[in-house]
Amino acid sequence: MTSQRTAADAVPVGAPHGDGDVDHPMPAGHRPGLRHLVEILAEDLEAAHAHDPAARSRFEVALGYPGVHAVWAHRVTHRMWHRPALRLPARLLSQVARWITGIEIHPGARIGRRLFIDHGMGVVIGQTAVVGDDCVLFHGSTLGGRSMTRGKRHPTLGDRVMVGAGAKVLGPLWIGDDAQIGANAVVTHDVPTGMVAVGVPAHVRSPGHRPDHGQHVEDASELLEYVI
Repeated sequence: MTSQRTAADAVPVGAPHGDGDVDHPMPAGHRPGLRHLVEILAEDLEAAHAHDPAARSRFEVALGYPGVHAVWAHRVTHRMWHRPALRLPARLLSQVARWITGIEIHPGARIGRRLFIDHGMGVVIGQTAVVGDDCVLFHGSTLGGRSMTRGKRHPTLGDRVMVGAGAKVLGPLWIGDDAQIGANAVVTHDVPTGMVAVGVPAHVRSPGHRPDHGQHVEDASELLEYVI
């Protein structure tokens, strides 16, 4: 199932253009300052503390949550990525973050505010991926591509999207605001706003839909994560 979207929806403001491998530097006047960056890092910390019922304090989250560390590292490497001379150091720093956290986020990926990566191990976010605000990714999820060609080849997630554990969202797809991707789903088509995608290959349901077959599922949202 493919959602209806306009050209503006397909390539949101700030999404990669052209060959997807050369992310044009931002004008110097448009780069957020250090104070703004610190504000965003604080929001990431607060988002992790708010989303995880196991979090006892923000101090614990800051020290012990690899998902937060990976997002923080990406905030830095993405700023470096806008300067051609710093692209190699950005790439190397992203690999250090991958080694430490088990989470791989390409410096070119565009990540919105308050992203929460729960548990984190095995999460991969590709170079031309775009992630909106207030999204949640669970461990083992992938925002990947389906081709080796240059250009926009990774998904675009709207705001408040949740991607379940082990889910694979592949290709230059549009995942609408408030959509939910079930655990271990393999998504290769657009998902409309507010819908749930489950299965291999994924099919789209409304959030309250129950399957007609013998397997009883109380709520499709139960497929979103493994409880640990």
